[in-house]
Order: sequence, then structure tokens, then C-alpha cells
Amino acid sequence: MKNIPFLLFALFATHSFAQSNHQLADKTAFQISAPWSPAYDVRSDVAIVYGYDSTFNDRVEQYKQHGYNVQFMTGIAWGNYQDYFSGQWDGKSHLDEGQMDRKGDSIGHGRNVPYTVPTDSYIAYFKTLIKKVIDAGINTIYLEEPEFWARAGYSEAFKREWQSYYGFPWMPQHESPEATYLSSKLKYHLYFKALKEVFLYAKEYGQSQGKNIRCFVPTHSLLNYSSWQIVSPEASLAALPGMDGYIAQVWTGTSREPLIYNGVKKERVFENAFLEYGSMLSMTAPIGRTMYFLTDPIEDWPRTWDDYKRNYEATFTAEILYPTVSHFEVMPWPNRIYLGKFKLENSNERQPISPAYATQMQVMINALNFMPASSNTINGSKGIGVLAGNSMMFQRFPTHEGYEDPQLSNFYGMVLPLEKRGIPADIVHMENLGFPAALQNTKVLVMSYTNMKPQSPQVHQQLAAWVKKGGTLLYYGRDNDPFQKVQEWWNTNGLNYAAPSEHLFEQMNINPNDHASVYHYGKGTVYVVRKDPKELVLTPGADSAFFNLIKDAYEASNHTKLITKNYFYLERGPYDIASVMDESVSDKHLTINGPVIDLFDPFLPVLNQKIVQPGQQAFLYDLKRIKDKKTPQVLCAASRVYDEKRDAHSYTFIAKSPDNTNNVMRILLPAKPQNVTVKDANGNVMNDAFYSWDELSNTCLLQCRNASPGIAVSITW
Repeated sequence: MKNIPFLLFALFATHSFAQSNHQLADKTAFQISAPWSPAYDVRSDVAIVYGYDSTFNDRVEQYKQHGYNVQFMTGIAWGNYQDYFSGQWDGKSHLDEGQMDRKGDSIGHGRNVPYTVPTDSYIAYFKTLIKKVIDAGINTIYLEEPEFWARAGYSEAFKREWQSYYGFPWMPQHESPEATYLSSKLKYHLYFKALKEVFLYAKEYGQSQGKNIRCFVPTHSLLNYSSWQIVSPEASLAALPGMDGYIAQVWTGTSREPLIYNGVKKERVFENAFLEYGSMLSMTAPIGRTMYFLTDPIEDWPRTWDDYKRNYEATFTAEILYPTVSHFEVMPWPNRIYLGKFKLENSNERQPISPAYATQMQVMINALNFMPASSNTINGSKGIGVLAGNSMMFQRFPTHEGYEDPQLSNFYGMVLPLEKRGIPADIVHMENLGFPAALQNTKVLVMSYTNMKPQSPQVHQQLAAWVKKGGTLLYYGRDNDPFQKVQEWWNTNGLNYAAPSEHLFEQMNINPNDHASVYHYGKGTVYVVRKDPKELVLTPGADSAFFNLIKDAYEASNHTKLITKNYFYLERGPYDIASVMDESVSDKHLTINGPVIDLFDPFLPVLNQKIVQPGQQAFLYDLKRIKDKKTPQVLCAASRVYDEKRDAHSYTFIAKSPDNTNNVMRILLPAKPQNVTVKDANGNVMNDAFYSWDELSNTCLLQCRNASPGIAVSITW
């Protein structure tokens, strides 16, 4: 390529170009405990510095100096808090405050890092940590993973909390369903209380310092915590004063939890990820809290690079199919991704990330920097919801009276038959039913009390009011699981219902014991089916009757045909997003007409059409939807672009991305380029850069090496 003189290199004399437009942005983020390094300088808006220790201030300053909006994250249930447990903080040992199982073994998140019972003294300790972070100049705090293991509940600290909360002596949770349920309710309460008090302190202390402190909870989905037998406050936090939002911690590691469908137990990563993200979004959708969606190009468990890539595409596609969410954590631990070594399939040798996968990943995460929120919706019939609730976590461990719910099938049995038929059912949290927006778009709601229980009678009043106005409710359940008779509001204080559903049905003046299955209340309809939802998926073909009932109920209430298909598709800004499912109503592929750029291909080819096979996903840049085709612009790239300058015959910019990675860029131009020059931060021409021209799309494909300090690109035509 020819060397074309231009005056961009004065920009390299200062750091201002790297942060001029992005230093206060917070659309994209990554979390990192390691110091800054050019090897993983991924150029998201936010660097969430993880963990407070003696290096904290230095790490914060490093990321600030490189143009990042710096925020803070630490675990609320676990972390390197040895000064607290050892007694260094207050002169008292707190070693008995770790979570403990029935055998008396401590449950840890690593060596000498116990999961904690959040006592009052622990909360007081945590407030001193938050004060230090705010004093260091941090305005946004993330307290992640408020987790209490279901198998825990045997430590002396937990027994004391039980006595204080319930007013009677501790009951070993393995001895009865009631003890299990009460134990889980207490675990739920303890972390709700801890976050409430710490966030309130952060807000008040911040105000005293003239700062507006924002508080977020990064957390796994309700579905994953229920599957993994962990208790957490989840949806109840959405309405917590001082709570600004969540990070939805969904990634390959959570979504590959095997599911049972059509009698087959296996990983269904896209399907599970799509439901996990939907579960998280439903916690905040009625009240407008900010939601970040996270996914990870690898995962915690060592596997092959091929496995990581395949499942990253699945989870990434699932997250961007929700068009109202436009904030993203693009990855956790970038140093682990860029510097880690993992095997390839059919190989025992550990290798670093391949140049091709690094390039593809960088194209994907850079697209998130510009991924718009959209009023478009995913294709398919709308208005079907499935009810979920925090008490799903209360019944998972231990089991009682031989009643099993394998792989959470009493939930997935209500939703997988819909998802596999291309119906994007909404997950509705019962904790949010009091908000008007919770059911405003729901025509048909499917629910069961087999896998969860209502925590207040208000849930039934809200459901009955919705049915009376015209909603259609489908209740599935035999109501014979051992948790139906735990001492709760429906059988205490003068109430004597054998199961909570009896109270629900009474609100609507119906009595399912008369052997009918269809009832009317006001303008609405109630169907009662005496099957547990797990029965719909544990046996091959058993979901057919369920789907036919859904179809009849939907078409009767909505006066429109229920559409079935084997794919999900969304147009979002210039992007086409698609996933084609196997095990569905057909085995046909999906054809997306071009011209489109394939963003899962590290060479960014322009295609006349993209064919997506069952079990595959697609992420495309649709060239037909470019709003201003006369303006030179980078359409997609394995780097982030800064300081763009345009005139009648030239286009210049700075591109930044991690060192020692390969950049590929698809650039729209008004005419075929005459000269393209790429220079490094020292002003040296990068002679190994290469470009080609695609006449049909008017795009230039530029390939070159990346550099953290930036490369300067000049194009003339």
C-alpha cells in the first residue's frame, strides 16, 4: 500500500483521542481483577475493577489513565475478607459465619474463601469496605452473587439467625419439607437484608460526600439458581430502594445445564440461555431498572476452544434477541480469555486463543458498543406467559417423600414445548404482579404450584383481577408434592387450605373438584389440568396435548392464529439476528437474503444470502438497512474506532484493540479507494496491512495488526 502523508499522528502525542467521546459512557463493560494490560485492552466503556485490596487504587488509576469509566465490583457472599474472619477487623473471630453443610463441612468459593452467613457484624464490616471504595472516587458499585447454598444451613451463625428471625429453635432442614422451606426463606431474607442495608449506606454516605452512588446486583438467573440449588433474593431486589439494576450473569456455564425435553436429557444451550435472559429481564421490565446482559467467550470450567466458540455464539445470539436491553457486560476476566490456554478438540495440548476466534470475538463485542435498543420484536406469536417465582429455589434440596423434579422439569415443562415451536413465551415473576406492566401484554398465562409456592395472598388477588378483565389462565399441577402442606399463610392464622391453589381458585369462584376443566370468571377463562408440568417433557410426545390446549386458549382469547416455526428472528438496527432450533416443528433451514455481512466469520464476507441450519445461529449486518449510504463509515470491525474525520475525498480514524490480535474491518465508502494507509502509534507505516474492494456493496475490507495504543487509518478516493 502507498504511503499517504496525513496529520493524524499529533493525536498520538496525547491520550485525549482515546476518551474524548467515551469516558463517561456506560453502555458496555467488562470486569477485571488484574491490572491494565495492552494484551486485553478490549475498549469497552467501563472497566469494573474487581475486589478491594492494597492494589485497588493503583488498578483504578491505571484504567482511568487509559480512558475507561472505572467502577467497582466484589462478591457480597464471598471474597477475600480474611481480615474479617480472622478477627483482624474487630478483634473477634468470625470463622463460624461460613456456610456449612449437614456433614459440618465449610462451603467455599476457593481456598480460605467461605460462602458467608450475612450477620449484622458482617454487614457492618461490608459498610467499611464500601466507604473505602467511595473514598477512592468510585460512583458505581456492583455487589455480585448474593448466594446461599440450599445444602447449607447447619452453622452456628445460621442457627442464631434462625432463632432471631423465627423466634423458635433451629430445625434441621433435612428432617421435613417445612424445615427445608423455612430454611430457604431465611436464606432468602438474609441476603435481601444485607443488600438493602449496604446499598442504603452507600447511597447515604455518597450523598454526604456530594456523590450520587449507583448500586447494582450481578446475579445468575432464577432458573440457574434453582437448577444449581442456590437461594438468592432475585426478583424481590427489583423494587428495593437504592437498587439501580442488575447484571444478568448468563453464559455457557449456566446455560449448558442439561434440560429434559421429549424424554431426552441433554445440553440445549441456546434454548436455556434465551430463557435465562428472559427470566432476568422480567424481573426489571415492569419497573424500569437498568439491566446489563453478560455473556462469556469462554467459561469457568476447562473445555476446548471449539466448545467455547460454539456455545458463545449461542449465548450471544440469545442475549441480543431481547431488543429492549442495550447495556452489556461483554466479558468477565479478559486476561483469562486473552492469556489463557485451553485445548482444541482432538488434542491434549493447551493453546492460546486462536487469531481467528480472537478476531471474531472482537467483532462481536465491538458491535455491542453500538447495538441499539429497538421497538422491533422477535418474530412469533406474542402474549403467552409462564409464571415464575423466587420460591422455585426453596424446594430444590433436599427432596422429601420421594418427590423429584429432575432438571427443574416442572418449570421447563411449561416453556420448552413453546420455545421449541418458535413461540417466544414471556416469563412473568409473581413478585412483580403488583406492577401494572407485569401482565399488560399477556393474553394466556401458564402456571403451576408444583415447583413453587406463593409468598402472599396478594398474588392470588392480582391473578384473579387479571382473569376477571379477560385473561386466560392455565393451571397445571396435581398439588401433591410435599411442600403443599408446609406451614404458610394459606394454612395458618385462620386459613385452612390443603394447597395454595385452593385459595387461588376461591378468589375466582371456581371449584376444580367438580371434575370440570374449563371455568369462567368475569371476562376470563381458567383451565385446570391435573398433571405436573414435568410430565409434559419426561415422556416422548407428552407435550402435544399441552400445546393443543395452549393453541385453543390463545386463539380463543386473542382471535388470531397461533404461529409455529423452528426459528427466532429479529431485525435490530442494521443487524439481523437468528437462531434455528432442532427438535422443532420442522428440520428446515432459514434463508436470510442479502447483501449481508457475516459477523460470526472473522473475514467479514459479504453474502448474497445466509443459510442457517437447525442448531445454528446467525449474526449479520444487513447492508440494505444502512441509513446514510453516502457517508464513509466503519460498519463492523475487530477494534473500536475513535476520532473519525471526513471530507469530500478522504476518511481517517484511529482504531484500538488488544495488542497482538488481528484486525478486520468492513468500511463503507462512496467510491473505490485509491490509497489506504495504516500507521502505528510511532508513525511507521504498517506494510503488512491489506485491503480489498467489494464493488457490489461499496465496502472496503481492511486487514491489519491491532495495537492497544491505536493504529491510524487514512483512506482516499
